[in-house]
Amino acid sequence: MSEGKVTTEKRGHVLLIGLDRAAKRNAFDLAMFTSLGRAYAELERDPELRVAVLFAHGDHFTGGLDLPKWTPVFESGKWPLDESGIDPLGIEGRRGSKPVICAIQGICLTIGIELLLATDIRIAATTARFAQIEIKRGIYPVGGATLRFQREVGWGNAMRWLLTGDEFGADEAHRIGLVQEVVAPDQLLARAVTIAETIAAQAPLGVAATLVSARLALPGEEESAAKRLLPDLKPILASDDVREGVASFVERRPAKFSGR
Repeated sequence: MSEGKVTTEKRGHVLLIGLDRAAKRNAFDLAMFTSLGRAYAELERDPELRVAVLFAHGDHFTGGLDLPKWTPVFESGKWPLDESGIDPLGIEGRRGSKPVICAIQGICLTIGIELLLATDIRIAATTARFAQIEIKRGIYPVGGATLRFQREVGWGNAMRWLLTGDEFGADEAHRIGLVQEVVAPDQLLARAVTIAETIAAQAPLGVAATLVSARLALPGEEESAAKRLLPDLKPILASDDVREGVASFVERRPAKFSGR
């Protein structure tokens, strides 16, 4: 299977950033994650760009991580970003200073939810299906879900989905506040671009100051919690449960965990 890539397209002051591995349901390999970081850096670097829309080509936003390719990354304790990129998960290094709108259709698993949690406004198609399924694979979310899900939707709503790995649809995502609007699939990208163009028409200094002020008001615990994500995962990776989780993924069956 060819490596994943990310497309970019400028529309006036708006940058469209597209996940482009549709044949693999946009599952993230290392190349696609690195390319996404470079696209975020392009948004930050270009003074003509004021806002981005993150979307996906094909029928699905993302099937999550291409898990076998990511085990060495998790063991290394470092996300695969090059020096020219910006972490799209907003965990490591500097964060971008410009708004990002996320447009989600089809399945949106694991890192997909974590990517949208790191954006500022989220629009979902009626076809969207969400699940944070790491615990079904013997690990836990390390891309920001444990930092932001409960802040965005409330503790009980977040734990309902984080601790079960169950799937939920666009209406539930809208009910709990994970997404701000639900639209027909053929309207999704156009609606996200319309909102982006509205933001781009506002005073750029005012938009930037609004983001800075809002982020400063976030609880300080997020930064300290982010530093523990991959270190806390490392001992779990040596467990029998991780081996069972990966095996169940490859064999397409429910996992049987032992707690060891």
